[in-house]
Amino acid sequence: MMQAWKVTLAGAMGGALLAVAIVFATAAAGLLPVSGRQVHDYLLAHPQLVAEMTDRLQKQQDDEQARAQSAAMKKIGIAPFFDPKVAFVTGPADAKRTLVEFYDYDCPYCRASLPAVKKFYEAHKSDTRFAFIEMPLPIHGKNAVIAARASLAARLQPDKYVALHFALMGTENPADEQAVYDAAARAGLDLDKLKADMQRPELAAALQAGKKLAERAGIDGTPTFIVNGEVHPGMVDDDTLAEMTKG
Repeated sequence: MMQAWKVTLAGAMGGALLAVAIVFATAAAGLLPVSGRQVHDYLLAHPQLVAEMTDRLQKQQDDEQARAQSAAMKKIGIAPFFDPKVAFVTGPADAKRTLVEFYDYDCPYCRASLPAVKKFYEAHKSDTRFAFIEMPLPIHGKNAVIAARASLAARLQPDKYVALHFALMGTENPADEQAVYDAAARAGLDLDKLKADMQRPELAAALQAGKKLAERAGIDGTPTFIVNGEVHPGMVDDDTLAEMTKG
């Protein structure tokens, strides 16, 4: 299984190669006042330019994605993210602040965000409306789906859901079936009920609904947070979460 950092590295390398290829193609077409050999020699003499080109390309892509997500959120509105058929929803219905998280229990960046998310939840569960939405990624295989189904089934034991969510997110090893049951036991769930509820056919529909909502919002990775209607992709810590939720 390819780890998330390898995906990121592959993307960066792909961006660098694309940037270099564009420069060479432009030079070869006579659209630059230099030859392909001159470009080659210059890049060898200044290899840092490849990184700069990659960073510039990545920023352009990130900016384009942010604009697309912002436009999608204006069209969709915040209400669908708090649909109990899609999310586990908790906190005051009239809260002025809202926080949505799309996550995958085997996502290393979701796990790295846990301390900040848990701390924020404990401090603001009485004044913030939260929505937790499962988004198991294909790269993480069947374990992520098993954990997501357990999370969905735990909604039928709502007083234990958040405890299970944090227990699963705090699992160090892959969230396979045994790890799920161990986390559920620590969270105080009725295991027999959980196992039975995990077989409910409607869970597949709930996962599909969450996936479709993410696609509508232009969300393609985890974790992704939506704070007061603004999309914030990527890992968070105390400082970034405080910045995202201030005001």
